[in-house]
Amino acid sequence: MELTIVGCSGSYPGPDSPASCYLVTANDGERDWRILLDLGNGALGALHNYADPLAIDAVLLSHLHADHCVDMTSYYVLRKYHPSGVQPRIPVHGPKGTARRLAKAYDLPHTPGMREEFSFHRLHDTFEIGPFTITPVRVDHPVPAYAFRVVVGQSVLAYTGDTGPTDALVELVKDADLLLAEAAFREGDDNPPHLHLTGREAGEYAAKAGVKRLVLTHIPPWHSRADALAEAVEVYDGPAELAAAGAVYTL
Repeated sequence: MELTIVGCSGSYPGPDSPASCYLVTANDGERDWRILLDLGNGALGALHNYADPLAIDAVLLSHLHADHCVDMTSYYVLRKYHPSGVQPRIPVHGPKGTARRLAKAYDLPHTPGMREEFSFHRLHDTFEIGPFTITPVRVDHPVPAYAFRVVVGQSVLAYTGDTGPTDALVELVKDADLLLAEAAFREGDDNPPHLHLTGREAGEYAAKAGVKRLVLTHIPPWHSRADALAEAVEVYDGPAELAAAGAVYTL
């Protein structure tokens, strides 16, 4: 399994990266499969650098804030009006109301909305896409939001999405080969509850769960990325680094 960071800026696109988008690739013995975890502001354009957008097999949306889903409106245009013709529908897995929200974002009528381009599925139980086994877990955020555990063979990728501290993360990230953890808040600030993790909190989850590698993401441009990493390594003694657009990890 291979993870490529397409976009990792928190809350809005930053000077060096689009908002959240992560390309995950694996081979089932017959062909490569490609899924996207989120597709936030600016991510679709950047995706062209790493994969053919028409070769994506599915999109998983952790939640419906713009920095995680709004480029689905552009992806709709690409798949509907591409010069090679209308593309086959691909699955989009997201929270309840995803189809309606995306239709509204592009000012489409609810019916059909984007249903002729995408088949929408509500996140609930564990499901499979090609070689991927994906477990969504509800986390702590102002809107319905999910973290994902993605398994291929013995390899495990855990992605927090956006979340405040929650016990739900402990089992989800347990023994993960790589934890892609948001770290949008700083220790010592007057942070609102039920919204995001600090770098230290991400490190604590990684340490508690026996994670083999920690990658911090979703740090907003108004914060120092170095501060987030410094917080994490105080409590987690495994390999830890900052996500960067274009970085590739093999699990």
